[in-house]
Amino acid sequence: MAVLDSGPFFHGTKAKLQVGEFLTAGFRSNYRDTVVMNHIYFTALAKGAGLAAEIAKGDGKPRVYIVEPTGQFENDPNVTDKKFPGNPTRSYRSRLPLKVIGELESWEPYDPEFIRQLRRRIETGMGEIIND
Repeated sequence: MAVLDSGPFFHGTKAKLQVGEFLTAGFRSNYRDTVVMNHIYFTALAKGAGLAAEIAKGDGKPRVYIVEPTGQFENDPNVTDKKFPGNPTRSYRSRLPLKVIGELESWEPYDPEFIRQLRRRIETGMGEIIND
């Protein structure tokens, strides 16, 4: 499947970052502590990045950064054809860093009850993580 977007792209996290910093792979998954991720994930949907920020590990404030891939990237197989047809979440991943080029001050939030339910699902296991 071809990559459908040229940006802008977003990454949600609780980390406090500065413009010019780079996000890299190699951290533990937000969905399973035993998995170290081989990719850094991002989306073309600010709302989706906001959801990722809400469920990210840590105690910090949820943040959505505007990011720029530094090289090749692909559709995220964790939410594309293996689980949903196409790429409705407009989610991507890369083995190469993402450069922070800005931060969104606000984005359309998900319903707090939906976020609570998603956190519960994560705690009980959400299935296989495709990390190759």
